Amino acid sequence: MTHLTDPRTQQVKQLRLFETTNEEQPSLASDNGSSYFNDPSFASNKTQPVHRWVPWIAGFSSDFVSDVLNKYLISDGVVLDPFAGVGTTLVEAILHGHSVVGFEINPYAALACRTKVNAYRIDGESLCNEMLRFQTFYKEKISENYIPNSTPPKGFKTRSTFYSPKVLRKVLILQDFIGTIEEPNLQELFKLAFASTMVRYSNYSYEPSLGRRASAGKPDIEDFPVGQTILDKLSEMAQDISWLQQNLADRHPNVRIIDASFFEYESHLSPESIDLIITSPPYLNNYHYNRNTRPHLYWLGYARSPQDLKPLEHSNFGKYWQTVRERDTVDLEFSLPNADLADRLQMLSKIRPEKGIYGGKGWANYAASYFNDCYKFAKGIKYALKPGGIALVVIGNSILQGIVIPTDIYFGKIAESIGLELVRIDVPRTTRVGNSIIQSDVRVIKAKSSDQLYEAIVELRKT
Repeated sequence: MTHLTDPRTQQVKQLRLFETTNEEQPSLASDNGSSYFNDPSFASNKTQPVHRWVPWIAGFSSDFVSDVLNKYLISDGVVLDPFAGVGTTLVEAILHGHSVVGFEINPYAALACRTKVNAYRIDGESLCNEMLRFQTFYKEKISENYIPNSTPPKGFKTRSTFYSPKVLRKVLILQDFIGTIEEPNLQELFKLAFASTMVRYSNYSYEPSLGRRASAGKPDIEDFPVGQTILDKLSEMAQDISWLQQNLADRHPNVRIIDASFFEYESHLSPESIDLIITSPPYLNNYHYNRNTRPHLYWLGYARSPQDLKPLEHSNFGKYWQTVRERDTVDLEFSLPNADLADRLQMLSKIRPEKGIYGGKGWANYAASYFNDCYKFAKGIKYALKPGGIALVVIGNSILQGIVIPTDIYFGKIAESIGLELVRIDVPRTTRVGNSIIQSDVRVIKAKSSDQLYEAIVELRKT
């Protein structure tokens, strides 16, 4: 294997297409003393090797995961992330010498996981050659009266044009090239380079949910140096792959990425096979991961019609308000003595009944569905962990219809009710940004200015 520190491959850093436009180039979407743990905020990942490949609206930092691994898993073990996202836990765990298992239902996020954890297998010279070949291909096609063979995904509909005509042609030329790559790992790397930058040169942006640039007061992107953007991203990836190969040395990590809901754990995991769980399930904030990655799912070929997204919506942890708001009353599927969860949900359900599905009942259904999944999740934790094993669950509280929901406390009590030991609830972030979520008019009643969102870490032990 040729590593990317070979002098022959250093030219990837200088590959230029000199593709100029008159358009402003917006930055990539960030799409995002007393605590026992490091701040789990995802922001620091934007500058970390491998972790920086994919902007993600949620998740936790590689520093947080590294700190946890050093504290809780001294010898080699098996680390599980039931909600793997774009792979922060998995990448850090293999760097620390552990075997990893990740569950992820979103195909785009699963692609990011696979590409990251398998990146050490990529041959440096082969990557360099593909980048040089792309440079030649793109320069030739962009300067000719070339009509791309690729076409936009037919089922992908947006309120306004997703790509302006000049940008669209460049994207389709890129798609034509990706289709010529024969080596699977390299093809997936190029796909991820596109997917991780594709919103940057579209007429949409994250605010924090995906919406039209015009709605955020930003001009549309009429033209953009798409080819150079892809080369720059691939050069960044090439440097990080070299770094990853050096840090893994001759180790070959044992990795499993499971494209399924964690609730199918019995089909994929042996009981008591996991040493440590580090994860962050979706919060009770109705952030719609699948809709906000809809462009990626369509352009990568994972969706061809809205019906293809339905299974993802119904399999999502906690469901979504949109999927349960019209149901009859959703009841809790478990009892929780010495907790006011049922009373709080009942209170929520009675708010503004004249608003119909937009009133409290719809949101009470959503919250009840969420905590029912918390119960299933806790049972999965108990099933998977070895005796003495630890689960660290990063979770935020919520405010629905003006009612504060201490999600971390309820989840801790749910875990205790099924026989797990609640070791602690730690709050490393006492202030969490969320006004765009809790102040939305669709919630009918906005949060009080005194109410505060925070982020907690629930530590559980299998006794």
